Amino acid sequence: MEVPAVPPEAVQEGLTGVRQIPAEDIDATFKSNTIDLVSKPLGSRIVSLSDEWFASASNLTTPTPPVRKPGVFTHAGAWYDGWETRRHNRAPFDFVIFRLGVASGRVHGVEVDTAFFNGNHAPEVSVEGCALGADDDDDEARLGAPDFPAWEPVLPRQECGPSRRHAWLLPPRPAAPAYTHVRLAMYPDGGIARFRLYGLAEPVFPAAADAVLDLAAAVNGGVAAACSDQHFGAKDNLLLPGRGVDMGDGWETKRTRGPHVDWVVVKLGAPGEVVKVVVDTAHFRGNFPQKVAVFAGRWAEGVLPGSEDKGWVEVLEPMETGPDREHEYGADVLKNVKGETYSHLKLVIIPDGGVKRFRVFGRRRV
Repeated sequence: MEVPAVPPEAVQEGLTGVRQIPAEDIDATFKSNTIDLVSKPLGSRIVSLSDEWFASASNLTTPTPPVRKPGVFTHAGAWYDGWETRRHNRAPFDFVIFRLGVASGRVHGVEVDTAFFNGNHAPEVSVEGCALGADDDDDEARLGAPDFPAWEPVLPRQECGPSRRHAWLLPPRPAAPAYTHVRLAMYPDGGIARFRLYGLAEPVFPAAADAVLDLAAAVNGGVAAACSDQHFGAKDNLLLPGRGVDMGDGWETKRTRGPHVDWVVVKLGAPGEVVKVVVDTAHFRGNFPQKVAVFAGRWAEGVLPGSEDKGWVEVLEPMETGPDREHEYGADVLKNVKGETYSHLKLVIIPDGGVKRFRVFGRRRV
């Protein structure tokens, strides 16, 4: 499929100041204040692509790190856990177009991982975005067309090396656009293992002021900002849609001995009055927490409270939990919530263990 080249001057416009992040600093830079907008469990999907001869583009958004299977071959060639296109691409670049897993999102950074692609990695990459309305199905069908006019630069063309994580922090933009779709391009062809698009959801909230919604959900702008430990499962999984598929897509801490608690701090997508909390231990059958407790507080935008800050108020005293089920805590057990507005919640598990999802149902309050 023929695709248009991106004029360098158009890509660079408004995007000076892009900063490359060392591989060892990627998680610390992005995983306390953003989510992965193209995460597969979040609900992202591929709309269009130019080629995937050797390895499927669907691998790009797999949430787990890439793996290697030396000596394993498919009908097309060596097996790779990533996206790999044919050689000798006659178009300027190969591409994959994604619909974000949220209504729309503002991008803060990009990660491209070329793990295990060495000699066949993508030499250079760029990212563009566009915003389509909810009813623009015809436009979505045209996103892969050479003459589609709505692409805007997100990440200017960047050089990639073999078998390593690459990431770029975008410069602050006060009026940064919210995109519904992005196009990952690699010049001219090759392989990429993983693609992450770090940013924040731009949710569509209900019009009714008293509507109850999950204020912690990633699709509503919630972020798992900090935790005590995530040895077996990442804190970010707590805010994903659905109940997951196994223990691997929840939050799980390592075993401890003696008195201990683990915790995670969640920044709500919007400050609100809490009416119900749900702690789901789906798939955690022999490693669920003995008890859970919840604290809440309100902090200014941009402030990340520490786990021991004095602003925390207990809203759920320690409650026993059980295996593989949703635990709902409503008005009969919650305290210090009626008429109060909170921006952050802290889930405490006693002493350790695994939780699949953490839901905070409430009403938005400005």
